[in-house]
Amino acid sequence: MYILENTKLKASMIGLGLSLSLGLTLAIAADSSKTAVDGGIKYNTKDGKYTSYYVNPVQVKYNNGRAATKKEITAWNIDVMPDGTGLPEFDMKHGEPVLGEDGKPKKAEGSVALGNELYDAQCAMCHGDFGSGGKGYPSLVGGTVGSLKNQLMNPADENPNMDPPQRSIGSYWPYASTLFWYIQDAMPFPHPKSLTNSETYAIVAYLLSVNSITIDGKTLDDEYVLDKEKFKKIVMPNANGFYPDVDTKKDPKQGVKNMTKLMSDPKNFGGGTKCMKNCIKGKVPVLKIANELNDFHPAPNTKRDWFVPENKAAHPMQAAYEEKCASCHGNAAIGAPVVGDKDAWAKVSAKGLENVYKNGIMGINGMPPKGGHDMSDDDFKKIVDYMLESSK
Repeated sequence: MYILENTKLKASMIGLGLSLSLGLTLAIAADSSKTAVDGGIKYNTKDGKYTSYYVNPVQVKYNNGRAATKKEITAWNIDVMPDGTGLPEFDMKHGEPVLGEDGKPKKAEGSVALGNELYDAQCAMCHGDFGSGGKGYPSLVGGTVGSLKNQLMNPADENPNMDPPQRSIGSYWPYASTLFWYIQDAMPFPHPKSLTNSETYAIVAYLLSVNSITIDGKTLDDEYVLDKEKFKKIVMPNANGFYPDVDTKKDPKQGVKNMTKLMSDPKNFGGGTKCMKNCIKGKVPVLKIANELNDFHPAPNTKRDWFVPENKAAHPMQAAYEEKCASCHGNAAIGAPVVGDKDAWAKVSAKGLENVYKNGIMGINGMPPKGGHDMSDDDFKKIVDYMLESSK
């Protein structure tokens, strides 16, 4: 039944009340003598039925749960807004400030040096040294704001080698709050939400430093300590790159003219000149070898398919392991048994092979089922066999 009227429903209607707390309260009531609304058309209910459907005249109430406490809401509410709203002032645990040795709340702050240590231990395995990027994971540094307007050109153009735009923290992200919130909520990948507020500040400080971002004119050297107040002073290089400056506070009608002027200049969103038809003048240039060479021995390969040399020495499951499992089982800092560690895998093998399979397929401790990947049980078992064989 769809209610399409913004009116007070009569006692005859089916009422739905939803309480967004830890529990759900649902109340359903109906009076079979009145009317109902369906698709904007009103029908009378008769003999306890609304058209072909029976109306439940019994009030049913479910109350499975309770309202969240203030501490529970505080522990859950960790989002950070661009203006700094939500940035933590203290280290928190279970919704309460962590107390220092002096009995006072411990201030949340972290240095670039600490962030460097944490990054190397928990982030570099995926994002590479200094944020340079890893296999399947994005780079966190590089690029410039100016490069975001670059467009790939026809290779036969006069300047065919223009670099494509490179989007990273320093060149693309308009707000540092996104960086803090994402790290605190979703990182490190194997065990998210495990970082303290101070550790998050430290990693953010390190990533800002490797992107050469200054705060209030100060370079972020190893000793620089980032906290809530300093964080609010961060201005990212691309802070104004998402919303055009078409201020209309004085005269809202001027907004249309401002936007027209902005979009009329192709330099604001790309390069070259605007063209709607007959854009190509003359012959289209085609790249070719000026003087054909025929003295290659052996003759050059004319096949156009991508050739991947066979690596006969590689185990058939090595590539699958590196793609799906190495991020956890290749780094001792995470806590999972590292491939090649004989003692660690001897303890795993002692449980029996079928139990090892079962634990991996169903998930155990911090490991999600099948490591969080969509694969068949047989393929997963083959990867486990490879890890066991490589750790004997």
